[in-house]
Amino acid sequence: MRIRKYDFDYGRRALLEKTAKGAAAAGIFAPVWPMIANASDVSKAYPDELMSIEMFTKGKIKTGDTISASNVEDAKELLDPFTYNQIKNQGRLIKIRPSERDLTKMYPKKWLEVSIKNKGQAVFGPDGNVYTKDGKTWIGGAPFPELKTGAEALANMSLCWGKHDYCGHAIRERSVSPAGDVDYKYEFIKVELQITNRLDGTIFQNKKDLLRAHTFAFAAPAAQEGTSFLDIWHYDQRKFNDLYGYLPDFRRVRQFPTNQRFEPLIPGVVWLLTDPWGAGDPMLTWGNFKIVERRPMLGPFQGNWSGSKPNWDHPTHGGKKGTQFFNAEWEMVPEMLVVDFEPTGYPRAPVSKKRAWIDARTGNYFNCGRYDRAGNPWVNFELGSGQMIDGNTVWKDNEGNVEWSWHYVHIYDVQTGRISLIEYKPTVTGGHKSELFADPEVIYNKYCTQEAIQRLGKA
Repeated sequence: MRIRKYDFDYGRRALLEKTAKGAAAAGIFAPVWPMIANASDVSKAYPDELMSIEMFTKGKIKTGDTISASNVEDAKELLDPFTYNQIKNQGRLIKIRPSERDLTKMYPKKWLEVSIKNKGQAVFGPDGNVYTKDGKTWIGGAPFPELKTGAEALANMSLCWGKHDYCGHAIRERSVSPAGDVDYKYEFIKVELQITNRLDGTIFQNKKDLLRAHTFAFAAPAAQEGTSFLDIWHYDQRKFNDLYGYLPDFRRVRQFPTNQRFEPLIPGVVWLLTDPWGAGDPMLTWGNFKIVERRPMLGPFQGNWSGSKPNWDHPTHGGKKGTQFFNAEWEMVPEMLVVDFEPTGYPRAPVSKKRAWIDARTGNYFNCGRYDRAGNPWVNFELGSGQMIDGNTVWKDNEGNVEWSWHYVHIYDVQTGRISLIEYKPTVTGGHKSELFADPEVIYNKYCTQEAIQRLGKA
């Protein structure tokens, strides 16, 4: 045990000082990234009270406890305002788990290896995009593993959302009314195929001007079956995406305007294309990136995959009928970045800014809030992530390593009280399955062209 050399509030003061000075990587006593690269215990980088909720709250809350309306004031300083409101007023509960000290568990193994290999080679070019020092498109992994600025944090989030060359997410979504009624249900596959910034060191089909292909293909209910959207990302983050949709009623593919990013794709949901992964739009169509705060917080970074449950079902609670929120475990994070950014490329955007909460140690975000034009809280997009372990059930990659991905998503509209709940599923209607490795040519031809989404709609 470390002999205490600092008073209780030293850690918080140190984080405030880092925010004021700017351009400081994660860690107080020592930089965090070398510890991650060497699989060391990162608690050596922080004072004890920033690593323990029991110490931080002076014994009022400890590991294993549940935060509820009865004790949320004791944890208010550790919560984002959206989550605080959900616990205080909507009956949400959060269980506290031990903090993970081996941060290699917060990445897919291959992603971490490539990030270590390529560290120090990323720069922002004159056009604001990320390149290697010799001017090539980024070569894989986190371009800025030691976050020092808000722009670096958003670049890490934007260039490869899922930290894999391919992510196929089979999804069930429920949209819940303020009365607790599940009034919309959907099943779909969400595909993310990296074209550049691939971990295998290649550029898919030599399309170096593109970043990724991103597809939603809806399989249920019958009214939405066959509806598909293809979102093509350019590598140049100043360019707006090419968005195509196949609507069975019209039996054709049509191209959608840029402002479709701020409108729901389907009825009843509260999420927009701008929301996924906290960085749903090209990075440079947003701007004024700023770290406004560094602070200890709670976040859902491990322990929320339901892989041992039938169909990976995730229990719910809260609200008027117990349907409002997923059960979730959160843990203490000693240094969280609070990053603001504004929609500089969308003059008619209904959003004044977004605010993202990002683990300074890993670059993993867990929450991003959307604020309306008047600056009032509107919608937050909360994502639980971590290793795919649930008791004795473990999802491993094709090399036998424990997989990592998101576990659940809450999208809560604080102004209307509606919430969309998104669950990871092994499969959904139509035979679409969750997988984190596949032949890119097969995936591209099946999901990632205009012809593909038309075929999906007619299947």
